[in-house]
Amino acid sequence: MLENCKTAHERWGGVSDIIDRWLHSRQSLLVRFCALSEKKEFTEGDAGVDENLRQLCQYLMDYISAGHFEVYEQLIREGQDFGDKAALDRARALYREIDSTTDVAVDFNDKYLETDDLSSLPGDLSQLGEALETRFESEDQMIAVLHTAHKNQLPS
Repeated sequence: MLENCKTAHERWGGVSDIIDRWLHSRQSLLVRFCALSEKKEFTEGDAGVDENLRQLCQYLMDYISAGHFEVYEQLIREGQDFGDKAALDRARALYREIDSTTDVAVDFNDKYLETDDLSSLPGDLSQLGEALETRFESEDQMIAVLHTAHKNQLPS
């Protein structure tokens, strides 16, 4: 029985660690996003803007990839292991919302890796910000229904 408790802690504690690292990377993404969003004017060849934009795109793609290829998978597995059909159904709906924001982020990344024209950057940042807000809300709800909801069911 002690071994089962240890295994459960390792298993679900690992999910918490993955989520914690991922949410920390969200914070880094937001710092880069805000650094660009606060600028009033964007001019071609501005080294500071170019570097912030490059870093934003890198953080954005890393964050999205971790979500799709690590975090969501772990959350779904946890819901399945607990046999939580209602949570899994809710997670599917949330995933559709999240997935729709992925296209906005990937399009933003692709555009600004390929161009030096920053004339549409303010509008694109606004659109990306709205997509990120939707994404973060849906991800937080997914964590709540698939992970946080089961914490009390874990062996001590």
